[in-house]
This record gives sequence, C-alpha cells and structure tokens, in this order.
Amino acid sequence: MALDRQPTRPNDLRAFWMPFTANRQFKSAPRMFVAADGMYYTTSDGRQVLDGTAGLWCCNAGHRRPRIVQAIQEQAEELDYAPAFQMGHPKAFELANRLVDIAPEGMEHVFFTNSGSEAVETALKIAIAWHRARGDAGRTRLIGRERGYHGVNFGGISVGGIVNNRRVFGALLNGVDHLPHTHLPENAWSRGQPEHGAHLADELERIAALHGPETIAACIVEPVAGSTGVLIPPKGYLERLREICTRHGILLIFDEVITGFGRLGAPFATQALGVMPDMITCAKGLTNGVIPMGAVLTTPAVHDAFMQGPEHLIELFHGYTYSGNPIASAAGIATLETYAEDGLFERAAELAPYWEDAVHSLKGRRHVIDIRNMGLIGAVELEPIAGAPTQRAFAAFLAAYEKGVLIRTTGDIIAMSPPLIIEKAQIDHLIGTLGEVLDALD
Repeated sequence: MALDRQPTRPNDLRAFWMPFTANRQFKSAPRMFVAADGMYYTTSDGRQVLDGTAGLWCCNAGHRRPRIVQAIQEQAEELDYAPAFQMGHPKAFELANRLVDIAPEGMEHVFFTNSGSEAVETALKIAIAWHRARGDAGRTRLIGRERGYHGVNFGGISVGGIVNNRRVFGALLNGVDHLPHTHLPENAWSRGQPEHGAHLADELERIAALHGPETIAACIVEPVAGSTGVLIPPKGYLERLREICTRHGILLIFDEVITGFGRLGAPFATQALGVMPDMITCAKGLTNGVIPMGAVLTTPAVHDAFMQGPEHLIELFHGYTYSGNPIASAAGIATLETYAEDGLFERAAELAPYWEDAVHSLKGRRHVIDIRNMGLIGAVELEPIAGAPTQRAFAAFLAAYEKGVLIRTTGDIIAMSPPLIIEKAQIDHLIGTLGEVLDALD
C-alpha cells in the first residue's frame, strides 16, 4: 500500500503550464498524486489509485523501490554533479557497461541523454554524421512512419507521424518521408503480432527508388508504436525493414523508449522480436522514471567510424549538460539491479499470456471496436463519438480515475502498461474496473 501521508492540496494552479494536458479542464477539477508505493498512487484526497500505466510507461519496477531511493540519496551526498564534457565520473561508465551487458549482442556503446526525445535527436544526428564521416555526405534524408511517436523536439516530430504533434509548428526538418502505419482493419482483435501487413515495409523500397537510396541516412520506427495507441508490428514486418535497410546502406533505428526494460518480456524488444537495428533509443524504464535520463545504444560499426583522426580532437560535437548525470547514473544502476534481483523481465514474459486473456475479455463491451496486445501492453480502441473525437475515451479515463484505476488515453484508444510487479489479482481488478467503466459509457 502507499505511504500513510496526510492529504495536501496546492493553493494556486495558475503558474504551471502542464504538458499534453487540457489545462483548463484539469485546473477546474484537479487530479493530484501526492505519494506512491508499489502498484499504487495516493491522491491528494487520500484515495488509492492502481497504476495501470507504469506512470507514463516508465515505472516498470513499481514505485518507491528501496534500492533506487537509497542509491539516489547516497549519490547526492557523495557527488551531486560532474561535468560531462572532457571530464567523467565512475557511475556513468558503470551504467554504460551494465547496459551493454543486457543489450542485444552487438550493441557495445552508449551515449547518454536526458530523455527519450533527446535520445531520438541524438540518434538522428549520429546517423547523418556517420554517413558524412564515411565520405557519404549526400545521405541526409530521414524516414519515419505515420502515427509514429519519437518525442517532441524538432527532429522527433519531423520523423514522427502524429498529426496534432506537428500541425501548429510550421515547417519542420526538410528531407523527411514517412512509411505507412501498420494499423490494418483485417488485423482487428489480433492477439500478439498480427498476420497481415509485412508488405507495408516495402514502401521503403518505393521511397528509396523515388529519391535514390544514396540520399537516405536512416529509418526510425518503434518496434511497438505505443503513444499512438499500441500498434503491434505484423509478422515479418520488422524483418523486411531490416533487410531493405541493409541492402541500401540505410541505418535502422529502433525507438525503444517504451519497449525497453522488460515491457515485452526481454530487456529490449530487439531481443523479444529477434530483429537487430543499428541503434536503439531508450529512456523511461532506464531509471524507472525516477530521474530523467535517456540513452542511445550503438554498434561498433557506428561508433568506430567517428574514432578517426588526431586523438585530441572531439569526435562528435553533440551532448548535453546532464549527459550521464551522477544521480541519474546511480538511479539507473540501482534500477537495473532491481530488475535483475526481482526477475522482472522474466516475470513480464510469464504474465503476458494471463494479461492477454484479461485484456481480450473486454471484447463485446460497449463501444469497443478493437483490442491489441503484446507483452505487458494492451490497448482497447473505442468507437468515437460522431463529431467529438477523443471525448469517449477521455470520459473513460476520468471514470476509471474516480474508481481508483489509472489508465492512459490517446485519441479514442485506451492504453495500459502496468508495472512489471503487477499481480494477477491486480490485473483482474484493473480489467474488471475498466469493464465497468465501458459498460457505463455513453
């Protein structure tokens, strides 16, 4: 259960401009968390709320884990900050090595960032710079995918394909194309990877023929597209993308900000799905969401191309003030230790069939038009209200919160991604409560 703490209420909500939030609606009826422990949040009015979303896809080990809390406290007392440019500290190197230890074989180098958005920007810049370092400076075009989400910086929203994330920001990066999304009606109600849609990867061949493969630097996709509503890769789709990228000398980047750290029952989706990219971006579960941190994992082929010329020269003019921050590094090490000590990646794999059955038990509920799942991710797609898109799912979100369950919505899709510590009884409660909410929706 959560901490025994007296409810508190802030007295002024005006100053904070909240991200990805209906600010006026929220501030008229605030939903405040004041504590968390294990699988539960505590609200400002003292209620317990079951976390069905791992915070924001990130608290994979649950909340207030002792090892992580202790590591942060001890690191703050020992070394609070160290510059990342031309200087180092041991924890950043230790965390990088531990990441390489659990990463897919062949991923041997780590560049630290502060978020998933920054990890994406870093990977895109590395891709363009890599081709230039190899004498192929004409490769600057980037390929994303419709309905893809790669953070909210200019590179990420350029290769991303969620319309509302792009439409009000004017012209973005030049030289960006998008593959079609993989959400096909014939795959409705699929359990795990759907059967149809591998052919959609061949659109990369058409784009390469249109512009010339010698102009394309990289293709970036989420193995499972999360923020757009949980789109599962069709069987053979990622394999075909890999083959096309290899044939044309295009770097393949997997955005694993959501799928990394056990969400699919393995350290990375790359291992769960058996397809090897050239770079992996990650964040969220890297520190269990406790301290902001992201990373880009690369192969030696990518890294070593920069390690040329005089040794005293900077190889890559890129980085952040907080790259490999000491406290974040300590949190990351403790997080990886917690995953290993509790066997959470294996636990996610063991729970996945039970989770799948539970999520698909909602078929037939009011307004439900599709259900998708993979690992410990699930999505329930609702029929939109005519002329009022997103309203039905948002109503479900509010009703679930009042009933003590946290879900996430994107468009008219309900997405769930509980901490990997969830028990079967808690899965039953989460899905049972959602069923009650769906039955009561207009």
